[in-house]
Amino acid sequence: MRVLNTVESLQSVLQSARESGKTIGFVPTMGNLHQGHLSLVEKAGDSCDLVVVSIFVNPLQFAAGEDLDTYPRTLAEDRAKLEQQGCDILFAPTVAEMYPEGQRIETQVDLPTLSQMHCGITRPHFFKGVATVVVKLLCMVLPTRAFFGEKDRQQLTIIRQVVKDLSLPVVIEGVPTIREPSGLAMSSRNGYLSDAGRERAAYLYRLLSEVREQIEQGARDYPALQQRANQALAAEGFEPDYFHICQQQSLQPASESDRELAILAAAKLDGTRLIDNIAFRISPLA
Repeated sequence: MRVLNTVESLQSVLQSARESGKTIGFVPTMGNLHQGHLSLVEKAGDSCDLVVVSIFVNPLQFAAGEDLDTYPRTLAEDRAKLEQQGCDILFAPTVAEMYPEGQRIETQVDLPTLSQMHCGITRPHFFKGVATVVVKLLCMVLPTRAFFGEKDRQQLTIIRQVVKDLSLPVVIEGVPTIREPSGLAMSSRNGYLSDAGRERAAYLYRLLSEVREQIEQGARDYPALQQRANQALAAEGFEPDYFHICQQQSLQPASESDRELAILAAAKLDGTRLIDNIAFRISPLA
């Protein structure tokens, strides 16, 4: 596995690969890799000739008071995992390499509707930072396919919209969420939780599954379902951010006529922010 730190070296290597006819799979990450990340790398390796993984903790998506300084940085361990998984190129740039003119860059990518719902309600800065860095990385790598986890469904939806709107020549692949035996969605921030906290955190997925089952059994008063879910989270010691029943593709609030649904939820537990979602299709009521 080659480890590259500059855009120039990355683009030189990848240009040679493209000229030899190789397809390129790309997995952008912020490091502290777990099995969820590695499932993306595996998927990229299954469908592309060359796999590129980036590790970059992007300051643009962190607001003041968030965990930019304490976000886990485990490059040596990540490198070993990627080598074992069969990654071909690790791109690990510095902040100065990614933002040579400083972080107050003039050009940023904003989606004023998609980025201001769900997670964007309490983190209005977040998706502008995510979309901007992803577009920069896609332009640097010019991959055939790029792979993102479905755990971050709003992020995946936003990246798909950006690629469509800007006519970027890359296929965006969503990869199913990898879960711990308890059902807890794997996340780098799970490391902030105690062992007991990790077990309690699994309630979020159980609640998503319970509400899905209620909808599949005919419940259609979505505002009431959402209110009861938030109350249930609070009763279990969570600080609910949101619990939203949505149309699966647009992530707009679901109506009774929608068949393809997604339930998105975010809540804090012991100070750690957790997100999860579940997507499914329902049959029309008889």
